[in-house]
Amino acid sequence: MEIDAVAKNFQRKLSVYQSLDERFEIQKEMYRGQQYSQIYFIRLHKMRSLLYSLVEKWKPDVPVCTVLGLEEGKECIIVGTLYKHMKLKPSVLDEYSKERSVAPLVKSHNFMHPDDQLVLEDESGRVKLGGTFLAPSMFVTGLVVALHGKETSAGDFLVQDILEPGLPPQMQLPCGSGEDKYVVFVSGLSVGSNTSNPLQLQLLIDHITGHLGDEKEQSIASQIVRVVVAGNSVEITLGLLNGQALASKDQSRLSEPIKELDILLTQLAAAVSLDIMPGPSDPANFSLPQQPLHRCLFPGASAYNTFVSCTNPHSFELDNVRFLGTSGQNIDDLGKYSDAEDSLDFMERTLRWRHLAPTAPNTLGCYPFTDKDPFLIESCPHVYFVGNQNKYKTRLLRGSEGQLVRLICIPKFLETGVAVVLNMRNLECHTLSFSTHLDP
Repeated sequence: MEIDAVAKNFQRKLSVYQSLDERFEIQKEMYRGQQYSQIYFIRLHKMRSLLYSLVEKWKPDVPVCTVLGLEEGKECIIVGTLYKHMKLKPSVLDEYSKERSVAPLVKSHNFMHPDDQLVLEDESGRVKLGGTFLAPSMFVTGLVVALHGKETSAGDFLVQDILEPGLPPQMQLPCGSGEDKYVVFVSGLSVGSNTSNPLQLQLLIDHITGHLGDEKEQSIASQIVRVVVAGNSVEITLGLLNGQALASKDQSRLSEPIKELDILLTQLAAAVSLDIMPGPSDPANFSLPQQPLHRCLFPGASAYNTFVSCTNPHSFELDNVRFLGTSGQNIDDLGKYSDAEDSLDFMERTLRWRHLAPTAPNTLGCYPFTDKDPFLIESCPHVYFVGNQNKYKTRLLRGSEGQLVRLICIPKFLETGVAVVLNMRNLECHTLSFSTHLDP
């Protein structure tokens, strides 16, 4: 039998890549003598200048004053940092005294309470916010906002309206050549977990590298220009990390997941450009911004110039399409101290607040910067992604000044077998789902 079909050789498409991670990189790490108050001062200074410019268009006839300059019954606008008093917020002192206390400690995924109260603070002082206009459940400590209202006889500030910074300016989305180019997002590989499925991982890699599927599938795979691995790539048994010297067999168990991950990443890097971000379970620093995973962890993958170890958060441009994303800590922390329908709402709020991690450093660990707040969002991304979420969700967000942002919640691959594919041409996205279970 003669075979007429001739196997085609597909050439992988290329794109121009530019890393924008410099603002998240810590050059000379130092903690001695540095206070977290500095990052709040910088945040307030930067955001207040912006809000003052917006107030002129918002309510030009209402005077702006400081907290100390409030007068009873006089309407004005104040700009400052929100602080939320939370009855159930965990405290180090509670942890210290838990054996002495008869009151049970709260063990909850969310620490909100109906009695939570908001306070606004600037350099001159602080004032309790009253009225029903602001719902404390919608806000977190660390936000900088402008409030319209007046001081009451009780000394509270009765809020009548609020102005948030809103979506930042955005570069115009480039008019492409009309050809499809795809970016694949995956997170929560958790190599080394007891429930990890090597076959499922291999199917994902074989699909991306073009070793799986028919000619049509291989053609689509050749249009994948980059893979972004958004955190929690390995899972190391916590029992091994108990502060004691490890036996040689335990040292081997400790390094085995990383070696296995390197084998997988090497296959990817040999075929396509690859970014890997650290996550909470990866061998990286705990506090944000997490610094790139050291290349010595990946002797195989790092031999390729297609392999890029990135910070978390991670910002980059592909063919002038701007991407911004995290491994999920910022959104997960918002879920503990405020309320929303889903993770997409939290993502949208961070863009409208122009701050990637507003709860840092209050409840989310971060480096004590003294000269900048790297989490301020000064330019609106075209694609905003967050890794290690429970479900895949997406939304196209449109701003008041024509901004267009694709929001993507990337699910944990270990639990769902799902990766996300984005078409840079039109910002449309879909999922790749891999299962090794056979239906009866």
